[in-house]
Amino acid sequence: MLKGSCLCGDVTFTVTGKPYDPAACHCSQCRKMSGHVWAAAIVTEDGIEISGPVRWYASSDEARRGFCPRCGSSLFWQVRGSGQMDFALGAVDGDTGMHLGRHIYVE
Repeated sequence: MLKGSCLCGDVTFTVTGKPYDPAACHCSQCRKMSGHVWAAAIVTEDGIEISGPVRWYASSDEARRGFCPRCGSSLFWQVRGSGQMDFALGAVDGDTGMHLGRHIYVE
Protein backbone atom coordinates (compact mmCIF):
# COMPACT_ATOMS: atom_id res chain seq x y z
CA MET A 1 0.00 0.00 0.00
CA LEU A 2 1.34 3.41 -0.99
CA LYS A 3 0.54 6.66 0.79
CA GLY A 4 1.19 10.16 -0.46
CA SER A 5 0.31 13.81 -0.04
CA CYS A 6 0.71 17.28 -1.42
CA LEU A 7 3.43 19.62 -0.15
CA CYS A 8 1.27 21.24 2.57
CA GLY A 9 -0.44 17.98 3.62
CA ASP A 10 -4.01 19.14 3.00
CA VAL A 11 -4.55 16.48 0.33
CA THR A 12 -3.57 12.89 1.08
CA PHE A 13 -4.06 9.68 -0.82
CA THR A 14 -3.72 5.96 -0.23
CA VAL A 15 -3.26 3.55 -3.11
CA THR A 16 -5.10 0.39 -2.11
CA GLY A 17 -5.11 -1.20 -5.56
CA LYS A 18 -2.18 -2.47 -7.59
CA PRO A 19 -0.50 0.40 -9.45
CA TYR A 20 0.86 -0.28 -12.92
CA ASP A 21 2.56 1.29 -15.93
CA PRO A 22 4.86 3.77 -14.18
CA ALA A 23 5.89 6.25 -16.86
CA ALA A 24 7.46 9.66 -17.35
CA CYS A 25 5.45 11.98 -19.57
CA HIS A 26 7.27 14.61 -21.63
CA CYS A 27 4.19 16.23 -23.22
CA SER A 28 3.96 20.02 -23.16
CA GLN A 29 1.08 20.00 -20.66
CA CYS A 30 2.98 17.86 -18.15
CA ARG A 31 6.13 19.92 -18.58
CA LYS A 32 4.24 23.18 -18.00
CA MET A 33 2.30 21.72 -15.06
CA SER A 34 5.37 20.32 -13.30
CA GLY A 35 8.27 22.39 -14.60
CA HIS A 36 9.86 19.18 -15.92
CA VAL A 37 8.65 15.71 -16.92
CA TRP A 38 5.85 14.20 -14.84
CA ALA A 39 6.20 10.67 -13.48
CA ALA A 40 3.01 8.82 -12.64
CA ALA A 41 1.52 5.37 -12.25
CA ILE A 42 -2.02 4.20 -12.94
CA VAL A 43 -4.49 2.59 -10.58
CA THR A 44 -8.17 1.77 -10.96
CA GLU A 45 -10.45 4.50 -9.67
CA ASP A 46 -11.65 2.28 -6.83
CA GLY A 47 -8.02 1.48 -5.93
CA ILE A 48 -7.20 4.94 -4.59
CA GLU A 49 -8.63 6.81 -1.61
CA ILE A 50 -8.28 10.60 -1.76
CA SER A 51 -8.84 12.87 1.24
CA GLY A 52 -8.86 16.63 1.24
CA PRO A 53 -9.89 19.46 -1.06
CA VAL A 54 -8.70 18.45 -4.54
CA ARG A 55 -9.32 21.06 -7.22
CA TRP A 56 -9.79 19.73 -10.75
CA TYR A 57 -8.69 21.50 -13.92
CA ALA A 58 -10.04 20.43 -17.33
CA SER A 59 -6.74 20.30 -19.21
CA SER A 60 -8.46 19.02 -22.37
CA ASP A 61 -11.86 17.85 -23.54
CA GLU A 62 -10.95 14.30 -22.47
CA ALA A 63 -8.83 14.69 -19.34
CA ARG A 64 -8.57 16.56 -16.07
CA ARG A 65 -5.78 17.23 -13.58
CA GLY A 66 -6.16 17.28 -9.79
CA PHE A 67 -4.11 19.54 -7.56
CA CYS A 68 -4.09 20.98 -4.05
CA PRO A 69 -5.81 24.39 -3.99
CA ARG A 70 -3.59 25.55 -1.12
CA CYS A 71 -0.02 24.63 -2.14
CA GLY A 72 -0.59 23.87 -5.83
CA SER A 73 0.95 20.38 -5.83
CA SER A 74 -0.07 18.46 -8.95
CA LEU A 75 -1.25 15.05 -7.81
CA PHE A 76 -3.63 13.38 -10.26
CA TRP A 77 -4.48 13.01 -13.95
CA GLN A 78 -7.60 11.28 -15.23
CA VAL A 79 -9.23 10.57 -18.57
CA ARG A 80 -12.94 11.12 -17.98
CA GLY A 81 -14.93 7.90 -17.86
CA SER A 82 -11.84 5.67 -17.98
CA GLY A 83 -12.27 4.18 -14.52
CA GLN A 84 -8.56 4.84 -13.91
CA MET A 85 -6.53 7.46 -12.08
CA ASP A 86 -2.90 8.43 -12.57
CA PHE A 87 -1.13 9.57 -9.40
CA ALA A 88 2.13 11.48 -9.12
CA LEU A 89 5.01 9.23 -8.10
CA GLY A 90 6.82 12.25 -6.66
CA ALA A 91 3.99 12.76 -4.15
CA VAL A 92 4.36 9.27 -2.66
CA ASP A 93 5.79 9.14 0.86
CA GLY A 94 9.07 7.21 0.79
CA ASP A 95 10.24 4.80 -1.87
CA THR A 96 7.59 3.63 -4.33
CA GLY A 97 9.40 0.39 -5.10
CA MET A 98 8.53 1.03 -8.74
CA HIS A 99 10.75 1.58 -11.76
CA LEU A 100 9.80 3.70 -14.75
CA GLY A 101 8.74 1.39 -17.55
CA ARG A 102 8.72 3.97 -20.32
CA HIS A 103 8.96 7.58 -21.38
CA ILE A 104 6.08 8.97 -23.43
CA TYR A 105 5.78 12.00 -25.72
CA VAL A 106 9.53 12.32 -26.14
CA GLU A 107 9.39 13.56 -29.74
